[in-house]
Amino acid sequence: MSKKNYLCILRSGSGGCEQPSSPSEMEAMYAKYQQWQDKFADNIVDMGNKLTSVGAVVRQDVVSDGPYVELKEVIGGYMTIRAESLGEAVAVMQAGPMLENPGVSIELREISQP
Repeated sequence: MSKKNYLCILRSGSGGCEQPSSPSEMEAMYAKYQQWQDKFADNIVDMGNKLTSVGAVVRQDVVSDGPYVELKEVIGGYMTIRAESLGEAVAVMQAGPMLENPGVSIELREISQP
């Protein structure tokens, strides 16, 4: 079975993740991320990045400022992973440290192959 690519959309109810309050907590957080990245290096295609609040929503008849007009959840970032199934993609994301932050969820969407 060939692997498929999945877009991982990182969401937060508060608009951001809790930042560690001390240098030692920050170091521990980065260590968790590095361990997760090392363990799933074959699955991670693109670590993506954090998204800013600058953007626009484009429709057929209008362009409006900002993508977060009336959202209860904020899309804070994205990444792309590769897995043999949605179940495997879910397991990869569940093993990551992102979900340790309260209010964070990750939407997984299979990317269509041409």
